[in-house]
Parts: sequence; structure tokens; C-alpha cells
Amino acid sequence: MRNPNIESLLTKLLGQAKTDALFATLNMPAILDEWETDVVTRAEIAQAMNMALFEGLLERSANGRAYTADAIENGGSVYFDHGALRTVRWPHTGALPPGEAAFTRILRPLGFRLNGRYPLDKLGMTGRAYAHEDAPDEIAQFFVSELHPERFSKEFQQAVTNVVSSSRDPLSPAAVALLWEIEREGGLPLDAAHALLPEIVGAFARQHDLPNELDYETLLLESAEMAWIATEGNAFNHATDRVTDVFKLSDDEKAKGRPMKPEVERSRSGRVFQTAYRADIVEREFRTRDGDTVKRNVPGSFYEFITRRRTFDQAARRWVTDLRFDAGNAQGIFKMTANAAK
Repeated sequence: MRNPNIESLLTKLLGQAKTDALFATLNMPAILDEWETDVVTRAEIAQAMNMALFEGLLERSANGRAYTADAIENGGSVYFDHGALRTVRWPHTGALPPGEAAFTRILRPLGFRLNGRYPLDKLGMTGRAYAHEDAPDEIAQFFVSELHPERFSKEFQQAVTNVVSSSRDPLSPAAVALLWEIEREGGLPLDAAHALLPEIVGAFARQHDLPNELDYETLLLESAEMAWIATEGNAFNHATDRVTDVFKLSDDEKAKGRPMKPEVERSRSGRVFQTAYRADIVEREFRTRDGDTVKRNVPGSFYEFITRRRTFDQAARRWVTDLRFDAGNAQGIFKMTANAAK
């Protein structure tokens, strides 16, 4: 049986057809098997947001759509493990809070808590994972990365400022107040949740103006990741299906001619394994120095796969899934957009 609160939220936001497809595609956390009519818990709002963001990723990723369609056609489903987004920790981000602060103000009230910090030094970034307190193994985590412009050249820093200084704040004062209410009360009336959901989903997007092509070229010389942020903003960089055997999946997808990463990434713990498609190529507009606009093909979002091994918790006397990430794995996966950047 579907959770009626989540169905109501998604139907109003996305329409019945997309809502039906999401319920048929994604895992549903067991904690959401129970509900109260017209009162929406933080876990329900978090799950509705995650499902809407997954749908948005599929809209931008043809490879992700093809894989998901195959999975459903073959009687399978998608276990939504985590989504990833990129931010810029910089004082000149316009009205948008810098770095991950733009999103922790959403994630924390919804029940997400810090689940690890990962230095991505090769990329001039830091990644942090956020897992949901109420169902950490079943509600998709967020991997939020911050880029540090101060680690790059002065020319690069100026280009960053040129790009992100026009950023708008996607959250209205009313939305911020509702997030505080969730943090205090643990949920919202259904009508209030309906008002909030479009704003928090809309936060995962580009908030700055069209980038200047010259700034984009300057960024691309030093950081494919910052160049990606220039065109895609804070959209989901990738969404991830948790699968039983990522090695077999990789071989199967390569046999189909899908654009898979050559090698599977292996964590130092030996319990987390990841691979991905190369980023889908999308067409984006840029401003030219004379004020016109020009279009060019750039890397967009992509679809990832992960296998998480379990360990036996001696204290709890039960098997637990390793929900950690790995800095080496993450830097390898990030190459899926870097390799497509031109």
C-alpha cells in the first residue's frame, strides 16, 4: 500500500503519471508503512523530496532513463542509495548561503545528520555525507561536496565570483519558517508540506545567471567540477542505485554498449564498490563578451551504481550495511563529468 501523504505531495508537484512511475520504481522505507492522515512527518517529506529529485535526474539523464526502464521491464526496481550535489564555499555567492550551508538548512530539519567527512584534495573539494536518522539504510543519503576556490589561481577565483555572485536564494522566508517548524515539531500539516515541497526541490538547481563563456573556459582550465557547477548549479550531479553485485552489473551494461566507467572503484575498507555511466551530454547557453548568447555541449548529470557489503554488529547482534563513502571512490566517480568536459 502506498503512503497517502507522500502520494498526495508528489501528485500535486509532479502529476499522477510521474508519481505512479516513481512508486513503481523506487524502494519505500519500512518506516513509511504507517502514517497519520493530514500530518506529514519529516521522514515523509524527506522521502517525497528524494523521489522528486530522482525524477528530475532521470529527466536530465537519458542513460539513467534507459537503465531504469530496463530494470522495471525485467521486474526489478531501484534501491535509491544516495544523491550527490556540488556547492561552492565562497563569500561571493550572492543571496545564496555559501557551500553546503545552502542545503544543510534543508537537510537537518528533515532529519538528515552528518555521516562522514571526506577530503577530496585532488579536486580542491571536501565531501560530506548526510544520512537520515529515522531510516539511515532506506532513505537515500546525500553526498554534498564543497569546492574551495582559494586553492586555485586568482584568475580562477575571479571567474568563480563572476559566475556565482548573481545567485538567488530559492527559499522564501515562509519556507525557512516551515523548515524551522519541522525541526521543532518533527512534521507539518499536509497543506503546509504542499507549500514547502516545491521550494526545497527547486533549491537543487542553478541559482545564478547564465555564465559567461570566457569565465567558463577559465574555470575549465583548472577545475572541471567548478565548470560543471557553472552550467548545472546545485542540481543532482548523480543518483545511485544500490545493487547486489556491481561488478556483474558493470559487465552486463558494457555488453549492452552503455557508456560505463572502465573500472569499478573499490573502497579502502573493501566493503563499498562503485561505478557509473559517463555523464550525459547536454546543451547549455552561455553569454558572450558582446552580450549575445551561444550554445555548446557540456557534461550534465549521470547515473551511478553501488554495492555495499554488510558487517555483523557484535553489540547489536545483527547485520548492518556499511553506509560510509570513500574519498578515493568519490574522486574516481567525479571523473564521469570531468572526462566529458570540453
